[in-house]
Amino acid sequence: MPYVNIKITRDGATPEQKAELIDGATQLLQRVLDKNPATTMVVIDEVDPDNWGIGGESISMRRANTR
Repeated sequence: MPYVNIKITRDGATPEQKAELIDGATQLLQRVLDKNPATTMVVIDEVDPDNWGIGGESISMRRANTR
């Protein structure tokens, strides 16, 4: 039973985009590893940009510094 965990920042991904991610990950596992889509679990975790850091600063700070 495959389990896929997708982590994205909470920036307003639409329900349609999330559905596409879930479907795409499921299809990929079926095509590449011959996994059963009925038993493939995909979870999308949305993380607040203040709680995700790269290079010593939060995503929020990085974005503010590039504008």
